This record gives sequence, structure tokens and C-alpha cells, in this order.
Amino acid sequence: MNINHPLASSGAKSPFLPGSAFLGLLLGALLLLSSGCRPAGSAADQAGGGREDYAGSASCRECHAAAFKLWANSHHGLAERRVNPNLDDAAFKPARTFSHASQTSSFESVNGAYFITSRGLSGTPEKHQVDRVVGDDPLRQFLVSAPGGRWQTMEAAYDPRANEWFNVFGQEDRQPGEWGHWSGRGMNWNSMCAGCHNTRLEKNYDEASDTYHTAMRETSVACEACHGPLQAHVTWEKQPDHRGRPDPNFPKLSPRQTEDMCASCHSRRGDITGDFKPGDDFFDHYDLTTVDHGELFYADGQIHDEDYEFTAFLGSKMHTAGVTCLDCHLRSLHMPRPHGNDICLRCHATGQLHAPIIQPEIHSHHPAGNKGDECIGCHMPVTVYMQRHPRHDHGFTIPDPLLTQELKIPNACNRCHADKSTGWALKFADEWYGDKLNRPGRERARWIYRARQGDDAVREPLLKSLATETNYYWQAVAVQLLDQWVQHPAVTTALLGQLTNASPLVRAKVLRALEPLAYQEAVARRIRERLTDGSRSVRVAAAWVLRTELDTNLPAGKELLRQLDFTADQPVGQVLKGIFLQSRGNLPEALAHFQKAVDWDAHSSPLRQQLAVALSALGRPQAALAQLETACQIAPQDPEAHFMLALACNETSDTNRALTEIKTAVRLDPQYARGWYNLALMQSRLGNPGEALNSIERAEKLAPNDPWMPFTRATILVRLGERASALVAAQRALALNPEFQQAALLIESLRPE
Repeated sequence: MNINHPLASSGAKSPFLPGSAFLGLLLGALLLLSSGCRPAGSAADQAGGGREDYAGSASCRECHAAAFKLWANSHHGLAERRVNPNLDDAAFKPARTFSHASQTSSFESVNGAYFITSRGLSGTPEKHQVDRVVGDDPLRQFLVSAPGGRWQTMEAAYDPRANEWFNVFGQEDRQPGEWGHWSGRGMNWNSMCAGCHNTRLEKNYDEASDTYHTAMRETSVACEACHGPLQAHVTWEKQPDHRGRPDPNFPKLSPRQTEDMCASCHSRRGDITGDFKPGDDFFDHYDLTTVDHGELFYADGQIHDEDYEFTAFLGSKMHTAGVTCLDCHLRSLHMPRPHGNDICLRCHATGQLHAPIIQPEIHSHHPAGNKGDECIGCHMPVTVYMQRHPRHDHGFTIPDPLLTQELKIPNACNRCHADKSTGWALKFADEWYGDKLNRPGRERARWIYRARQGDDAVREPLLKSLATETNYYWQAVAVQLLDQWVQHPAVTTALLGQLTNASPLVRAKVLRALEPLAYQEAVARRIRERLTDGSRSVRVAAAWVLRTELDTNLPAGKELLRQLDFTADQPVGQVLKGIFLQSRGNLPEALAHFQKAVDWDAHSSPLRQQLAVALSALGRPQAALAQLETACQIAPQDPEAHFMLALACNETSDTNRALTEIKTAVRLDPQYARGWYNLALMQSRLGNPGEALNSIERAEKLAPNDPWMPFTRATILVRLGERASALVAAQRALALNPEFQQAALLIESLRPE
């Protein structure tokens, strides 16, 4: 087996490595880990870092009494708080019990303190005192203390409207020791929740001792969480001759800065610094999750997983037209607020921002007062998360039953009329709107869906979209989908051309997409230029791609190391540290990080796969094999796990088992080009050139621009005695890569004398 081919492994330094899809999975997981918004803490009530420039919300009450009163009882004001008998007695009195999956939890009040008893790390029921509450309506979650300065979020949550307890994970039966169990790192307040539920938080994780010293300036999303530090403003206003005069110290945020401030919590993203404050640029601190190869978003941009609001909004026509968060969500709570359709009609009845004129009674085809007559009912459909939390999609998409029929994308019509068929909804949509529904967004959704399937036919439409799209969000989406064809000359050229795109989101995604080509000096030179980019997210992306050669004394190098340190409290963060060290030739230290990641999340197949990589590279094939066997037990339907196990078996000379495992991989994923390629190599080596030819032809159809595919087909054809066909295949390989010396030598040997 040619283990050094990029489809057999992702690098020549190790006998086997997971490919870029695995690294994408890790980075995607990092985005998830950094964007959680669920629990709370307690030792964190200290003033964060001695920030004397923060005055505290109480100082705002004297001058802004009406706004303060409204804020104090708002979702922001109650984002996190200590337990309060007036609010929490109903949840714990009288004592009660509820069962979820195989577990039972109980709740009681004893001498004024609140307790939850639930299965803990010991595997038996454990009684924990509740100290803090996260969230208010429609659900409240409760925090309990844990060693090392930790606070953990219980999965048993309380619904104040229904006065009942429920499991935020529904029927999932998360067990002690799992990353996502309430006692695990996936439910750790310090890492997952505190930053968005408090003001100016400092996580303060110490990797050496695996402890936290988390601090914040104020509990909850307080006044200064959105306005910025206000001590100078308070001091100004207290001067008798200043009262009523404009304060030059008051932070004045532009619409863009305000939007970035909202996005810092209302988006699914990866954290680069842990140090965002109002007025900062979003892309200096975060790596935004967008529509990509996965299923986090539907192909039309609608939210699918828990994606929050901002990303879908970026992809909307509203955002492109210039609408910002505060156009609909007034930050000054005491100001008059329009309701219902009146919000939308401020533009859609006047033509403001070039909005099309809409008459709801005609446009909606539903009677006034009916849910179907509400703009948000059709254009901001609701998805319920955490079992009780309905959230509106902010993509302002158009209901399209045809996309439901073709691509299984939900539409607002059938979300409301759940008892009706897609055909029923499509009939009325066609009658009412006809050709208006045949819009660019529909075609784009089709491209995205097909790109996720690896359909080469959509490469050209995506390239056109990248070049002509006016919304930078959809340009970034095109980049992420084109990465699978990065070896194609047209794609490479297009991506390199976007390294100067005005949007840091696009530039950062381009750098990630170009990573497989970073070994080419011409590409690496262009990537190095981005090490001094004006946006930190772009600099960090460039530093990661160039990690093998990176000078960590450069500003971009220091910024990357800072991000790796910030995320080191989670298993994925440990893996990324390991990959960084492994890329720089420090395998022993890399192994320690991979092992720690597995220790922290023993039920993760991908983490064990990465640990196996390091073990194999260090000459410990049996230990690597054991990790991969466990990985397959954990995720028996994961083709990557079986593929890697096949390579490991091959390394230990267990050819029969290797053949079985690699056949399992391609059975689980018939589109798995690497699997078919390696199967062909193995079949050829075992003396079955006919079977090998069938397998390599499958692989070549899936990866038509990889020169190794026709080259390998040529070598198999030689074994079959078909020299003329072999020559054609070798020439194809050389055409794809004119510097492919092995193909050139094979051609010379096959030319008629």
C-alpha cells in the first residue's frame, strides 16, 4: 500500500494520518466548544482583573431609572444570578423527582439552600448544592461547584412557565465520564457559558494544574457588557457643572461596532482571544461558523443545529441592504417599540433601503390576525432548542416547498401546517407566487447541496458565485465548499485571488482551504503575506497553515499560541496543540497532548484516531491498533475509523483484516475516494488486478483531478498487460501534474520502441 500518497494519508511523516476532513471536524468542534451559551459560576464574582474603568450597573440607576428597571428584569439582566427564594422556591418546594432516560434526579430545599441529586462521576446519585442560575425564561439551568475552580451546569433544567423539570438533552442518556454529561467538560461553565452570561469575563485557565481562576467585572449581561466601561462617564456626570452636557467620555459605537458586539455572543464561533469588548472588531476575536460541508446549517442557510442568530443574518438580503441588529432590536429599552408587522413595514411599506413594497393582506394570502399573515411567521421560522427554547431564524429566507421536496430543507408552510404534505404546500406556493420563487437563492441552495455530495458539476457555479457574489458571507461559503477541489488549477487561482478580499471572513476561510497546497512555495509565499494582515483572525489562520515553518516570535505566531493556550482546557484544544507540535517534529510532546485529549473524552472516536497517528509515528503500532479498535467500537458507522484501522492492520501485516476493514469503510461511504484508492492498492498487491482496476476507477471518478488516480490505474493496467491503455492513463496523470516525475518515467517505459 502506498502509504505516502496524500489520499492514503495526509502527510508523509506518519504511517497513517486522518485527512483534512478530520482536521475540519476538529476545527468545527472547536467552534462549537467556544460558542456555547448555557451555565454559570460563583468564585467569579470578583472584579475581573482590577478593571477600574468599570463602574457597575448600579451606578446607572440614578440617571437611567426607567431603562435600569426594564434591564434588571430582561433576559440580559437575568442571564446569570445567584439563587433567589423569590424566583427559585417554586422549583425546589415542595421536593420532587423526575426521570429522564435511565436516570432519576431529585430537587429539594433544606434550610433555605437548594439541592439537586443526580448521577455523578461516581456513577451513583450525588447531592449537590445549587449556587447560581443561568437564564430565566423559557428555561433556567443551575450551577454546582466542582474541584479546580470549576462550575458545572446540571442537565436537569427548570421551566418556570410550566413549573416542571426536564432534561435539556431530551431522551439522550448521557452517562458519567462522557464529555457531554453534566459533570464533563462539555457542561463546564468556565469554558462554555460564562463569557456570554457575564460582563468582561476572564476565564483564567491554568493548563499546568488544570484549574480555573475565573473572574468577571459583573454577573449577568450588565450595562457595560454592551456599552463598554463607564467609570469615566459616571465620574463626568457626578460633576455639578457637567450634568446635562454631552459627555465626551461616553463610548460611542458605530452601527458596525454595535453589530459586532451583539455577534460576540449571538453567533456560533470559535474564540481566538477570550478578550472581546464593545468597540472591538468581531473578526479580531472570533472565527465564525458558516454554511459548509456539514449539517450545521441547511443548504439554503437556515439554521439547523444550535447556530444562534448572527450567521444566518449575515447571509440575508436584509444585512446586505444595510439593516443592523438595532434596526429591529432597540438597545434603549425605554424607547417606543413597534410590534409585529409594523417592524418590517417601516421599510417594506416605504421602500426604505430599496426594500420591495409589501401589502401583507395581499402578499401573505392569510387573513389579518392569522399567524400566516405575520412576516416573521413565514420569513423567520422557529426552531426549538434545549427542548423548551424557540428561536427565530434570522436568515429571512423565503418558504420554498420545492426545496423541501428536492433537498429535504424545511419550509415555513409545513412547519405551521404540519398535518399537510409538501405537495399541498407546493401547490399553493406555485399558485400564489409562481416564477417569483425561481430565484437565485433557490439555485444556490441546490449548488450547496450538491457540493456537499462532492458533485464536480457545481464547481463552476461556485467559482462564478465566488467572483460575482456581493454578500461576503456567501463568498465565504463558496470558499469552504470549493476546498474539496483546491488542487484544480482554476480553483487554486480563484482562491489565491480572494486573499485580498475586503472581508476578513473570506480571507481566513481561503487560507484554511489552501492548507493542502502550503507545501508549494508559490502558494506558501502568498500565505506568508497574510501573516501581517490587518485582521487577527486572518493572521492566526495564516499562522496555523504555516505552522511547520512558523516563527513563533512573530506577532502572528504569538497570536496563534495564545489561541492554542486559550482553548487548551478542552479535548479539541489539546488535539490542536498536539497537531501543532507534531507538525514541527515534536512527537513526544504531541503524544502527551493527544493522550490528554482522550483521557478527557474517552468516548470520542476522532480523538482516538489522532492519538493512534502519534503512536504509529513513534513506532508503537500495536498501541495504535488498540486505539483504532476502540475507535471503531465507539463509532461503528464511521468510515474514517475503519479506514484508519485498515491502514494500522496493514502496518502490522494483518492483510486479511486490513482488507475487511477497508471494504467496510467504502461500504459505509461509497463516496470515500481515499478508501477506494487504498482498496485498489491492496487488491493489486494481493494479485487481484481486475478487482483493483474496478476500485481505482471508482476512486478516479470521485477525485478526477488527483494525478495519483490515473497513475495508479496505469500501473494496474500494466499488470494486466494493457500497455496502450496504461500509457493513456499515465499521460492523463502527467497532464494533471506536469511535474509528476513518476508518471513521466512510466510514460517513457511504455512508449513503443
